[in-house]
Amino acid sequence: MSVVVKHGSPKPSFDIKHIRENPDLYTKTCIDRNYLAQKDHPQRIIQLFNTWTQSRIDAKGLRWQNKQIQKKLGSLVQKERDRPGSTINEKKELLSQAANLEPKLTRIDSTEAELNEEIDSLATELPNLTSQETPIGKEPRLLGYINERPQLYNRAHHGDIGNDLNLLDFAAASTTSGWGWYFLKNQGALLEQALIQYALSVALKHGFSVVTPPSMVYSHIASACGFQPRDQGGEQQSYMISQRDTLEVEHEGKPELTLAGTAEIPFAGMKANTAIEENELPLQIVGASRCYRAEAGARGVDTKGLYRVHEFTKVEMFAWTTKGKEGAAFESMLAVQQEILQSLGLYCRIMEMPSTDLGASAVRKVDIEAFFPARLAKGDGFGEVTSASICTDYQTRRLDTRVKLKSSAKKTEFPYTVNGTALAVPRVLAALLEHGWNQEPKIGPGVEEEMSIEIPEKSLQNQKHY
Repeated sequence: MSVVVKHGSPKPSFDIKHIRENPDLYTKTCIDRNYLAQKDHPQRIIQLFNTWTQSRIDAKGLRWQNKQIQKKLGSLVQKERDRPGSTINEKKELLSQAANLEPKLTRIDSTEAELNEEIDSLATELPNLTSQETPIGKEPRLLGYINERPQLYNRAHHGDIGNDLNLLDFAAASTTSGWGWYFLKNQGALLEQALIQYALSVALKHGFSVVTPPSMVYSHIASACGFQPRDQGGEQQSYMISQRDTLEVEHEGKPELTLAGTAEIPFAGMKANTAIEENELPLQIVGASRCYRAEAGARGVDTKGLYRVHEFTKVEMFAWTTKGKEGAAFESMLAVQQEILQSLGLYCRIMEMPSTDLGASAVRKVDIEAFFPARLAKGDGFGEVTSASICTDYQTRRLDTRVKLKSSAKKTEFPYTVNGTALAVPRVLAALLEHGWNQEPKIGPGVEEEMSIEIPEKSLQNQKHY
């Protein structure tokens, strides 16, 4: 059983020694992943550590002096008893020496705390290392395909299809919420629920346990998972929640809240400040949640319709594993993703994503991109529908999540985390609309077929034909 070892904000535990011993590796990682503002952090950490080490040496000498003074003062007690008044001058001198040492020791303690704080701050900003499977640069590597490319297809956009069939309403949402929101209506809303249930059922079959997470998290939890309020380009990523009201004093000192951009964040936070028993691992969970993204992309083919929106439903997988077992969890998630997309009849390609596309926490990321006929207007027609990432101990070190090893009652280590999309509803729904669109109904003697969408029967038995 997992045990909460402490409450409050998790205290990060960085592997500063590894950074100091491999500064070139971390600098190269920053350059490869376009974290150019952080590329000098490893050398700066070494400089600060050397200063901290010298401070510790200085403090050791001063503390030794202080200890000797305390010993001498202790020896004066008996001397004063034997000869009252004989130790006044000596005691006065020793107390003066102690008084002179005290501010020096205080300054050193303060300096060491500041150095540690700056070292941790710099380490926080460093991205995770990059796996050997990851292509360096900007170009992904093709790993394979799912299903056959459709021979005949139209290029109708899912937004137009959804409007024609009364499944989507962007105009009303722009009035209630603004650009980037939408209403799912009628069979569109039912299809969302069917997709959620189907994705959960596949994940359950693969050994995942279902958890429903909160949509709101503390900002420091999101940050520990590698999600910052702004991206490397300075663009707003997250919706921050204000707790202020007319009684502002009530909320002073309360941690800042944010709407989660993915269930990965609250899932990872479930085990913050917690020690997990080794026999519980791998611990694999899956859940549906609403997700919120302040950044919905530049206007254009990517942002028309459901492809990039501010709020959406996603079924997310998450796992904690021991070091060395993360690959199996990763392959399990990829198997879930491929089974879902294959059964939905979507033509997809599987891509090993390059270093510049990895988030701060990931060492490796594989995306699956579905074919959207309407996107051929601006490219090859493919767009991401799922993603899976290995994050090693990046998140657990920042969240103070540990695993209690069976080999030792006291020894713990940081487990590895893996996450993956089981199904992002808007994008899969959009792909289904464009793939299955029957724009030209058959009309003949005694036969009339309305415009419709075909959904593969074996995956969604009750939602196959609209």
